[in-house]
Amino acid sequence: MTSTDFHVFDTTLRDGAQREGISYSVADKLAVARLLDEIGVGFIEGGWPGALPKDTEFFARARTELKLRHAQLVAFGATRKAGVRVADDPQVRALLDAETPVVCLVAKSDVRHVREALRTTLEENLAMVADTVAFFVGHGRRVFLDCEHFFDGYAADPDYGVRVLESAFAAGAEVGVLCDTNGGMLPMGIGRVVADVRARTTGTLGIHCQDDTGCAVANTLAAVEAGVSHVQGTANGYGERAGNADTFALIGNLVTKMGLPVVPAECLPELQRVSHAIAELANIAPDEHQPFVGASAFAHKAGLHASAIKVRPELYNHLDPAVVGNDMRILVTEMAGRASIELKGRELGVDLAGQGDAIGRVVDQVKVLEADGWSFEAADASFELLLRAQLPDAPPPLFELESYRTSVEHWGNGVVVSEATVKVHLIDADGTRERIISTGEGNGPVNALDNALRQALVTRYPQLAEVSLADYKVRILGWKGGTSATTRVLVDTTDGVREWTTVGVHDNVVEASWHALVDALTYAVVRRPSAG
Repeated sequence: MTSTDFHVFDTTLRDGAQREGISYSVADKLAVARLLDEIGVGFIEGGWPGALPKDTEFFARARTELKLRHAQLVAFGATRKAGVRVADDPQVRALLDAETPVVCLVAKSDVRHVREALRTTLEENLAMVADTVAFFVGHGRRVFLDCEHFFDGYAADPDYGVRVLESAFAAGAEVGVLCDTNGGMLPMGIGRVVADVRARTTGTLGIHCQDDTGCAVANTLAAVEAGVSHVQGTANGYGERAGNADTFALIGNLVTKMGLPVVPAECLPELQRVSHAIAELANIAPDEHQPFVGASAFAHKAGLHASAIKVRPELYNHLDPAVVGNDMRILVTEMAGRASIELKGRELGVDLAGQGDAIGRVVDQVKVLEADGWSFEAADASFELLLRAQLPDAPPPLFELESYRTSVEHWGNGVVVSEATVKVHLIDADGTRERIISTGEGNGPVNALDNALRQALVTRYPQLAEVSLADYKVRILGWKGGTSATTRVLVDTTDGVREWTTVGVHDNVVEASWHALVDALTYAVVRRPSAG
């Protein structure tokens, strides 16, 4: 079976856009479509022209602005209304005017929905399906039919949904899609129903699963095992309620676990990049624990895992992360052993092998620090500095602190201004000391402290002029109880090319921030020793 025999159909721009909090602009929709094309999906459902003005505009612009290499664009809509000639139905005409090579129609396949929602007869619903499919086939369109509420309908009447499918196939539909619209199915039920329907129909079957039981991907794979060759999903599982089957997990499993080359081989390593890019366009933080493409999908924390990975990485990875564009990471926590530290050091470019008991000292140091609230899982830059401190040529401190002071003023007009003053000593190789006093302002005490410190150091380290805060996170660790709770600060810093994260911990939030800021600037200098 090849990617042309098997359909990967993505509906991020329609079904996925129904997720709470997502609102794509037309420009966003065009960008998402281009990204989906880069992972090699065969079909991209763009929306419902005629029903939504934004979708109508999308299809109009797509005709000239969207150049797809792998996918065909699909317009979605309903069959003709009951009692209306298909050629006279304005919604059908809007679908035709979208000028897409493929049309996906939705039809009722549950007798209860036909009678109670459409308020028509079972025979008229079959005629609506046949008439609309034949209309689009007659206009040179490929037609797929989404059989809405198919599995609930099958439970009520196992024959009517099959009649809907056969009406569509007889009229020229290419695929009949069985939809778990309410998302209530489990894999064993999906497999049983699909196998039965497969035995009683003549056309190609597809599957569309919602994730209300947390089984959308598993349900889809069960349907493939039972005979469907068209799967529908959304990027990152976006969708109404609990979401849809995740397109990235579907592709990853179909290719690497089931041996089905459903996308071009060169597209598979693009999965993680495209997943994160679409998350940015949706304004939703990427799910770090998402299978295949999440940042933590191949992250190992326990020392026992790291010991085995050091010998053979595949012992604790279900596949080579690079296959899907991801990477293996070793997390450094209080659970870390010597192997974890050694592997993490290599990952960061600091090899402590052959440095005596340096690795053992780092293990002990990490365990003590984490007991006090420090965490290096998300702060690679701070951990790299901790490792480098064990090297014979460990970089000296950038400065010696004499004192710092911060203040916050709330003026009468509602303006809040923060100011910070730092007093530091710069020490030359010959021991000469230079005392510098610097003052900075900012929109908060941490920003002011950052500005003051960089101003104090920039003459000696000019590369710091390009460095700025990118993000700042505070977490209160309450295990000490009462007002003595520990504060952990994570600071993201950038030089315009790359970002790094540092950590600081203290009972006082400003002092915790100071530790993270010092690490951030030290890391910038260590990584870029000269301004050039």
